[in-house]
Amino acid sequence: LDKRKPGQSKYTTQRREPDQVRVLSGVLLGDDGVTMTTTGTPISMMIENTDQRSKDYGEIARQYRPGHADYTYDVKYGIRDYRGGGRSSARETAARVAAGAIARKIVPGLEVKGALVAMGVHGIDRRRWNWAEVDNNPFFFAGMQVRWRFSPTISTAFARTGSSVGAVIEIVAEGRAGGHRR
Repeated sequence: LDKRKPGQSKYTTQRREPDQVRVLSGVLLGDDGVTMTTTGTPISMMIENTDQRSKDYGEIARQYRPGHADYTYDVKYGIRDYRGGGRSSARETAARVAAGAIARKIVPGLEVKGALVAMGVHGIDRRRWNWAEVDNNPFFFAGMQVRWRFSPTISTAFARTGSSVGAVIEIVAEGRAGGHRR
């Protein structure tokens, strides 16, 4: 959660969200106060959104953002929640990350990793793909060769439109065959 937390770089929202997870049900706390064991009932977790500012989104109420899901959700569901993106917001990913941490414990040996492969018109040269680079740059880009282009791409788009640009990420899961059983 610390990796995806807002305010980690100048390219993400500067809101301050502690991203503290509260486990509400589905686990028993061990005698050590740290270890948790699942009970077999649904695991429920809560991460409070403590620095939400709907007023920050007033300008985008009249236009769709490039590369964002608000247009497709409007078409599919008939409603558009422009106040942060609703179900497609970056904030919503916190719950997915917390659930992934539990999945990692349940499915040992599974490694899930992701990287940015394109932003705006700039994309990765797959011959120079390097997973080690992902954690070494604010864009989580899998290579050095074009990451220097991303900063001006974002800055220019934001100055011009007050929004970001579209991007493509790639997710890879390795280490377990399908149909895992314990």
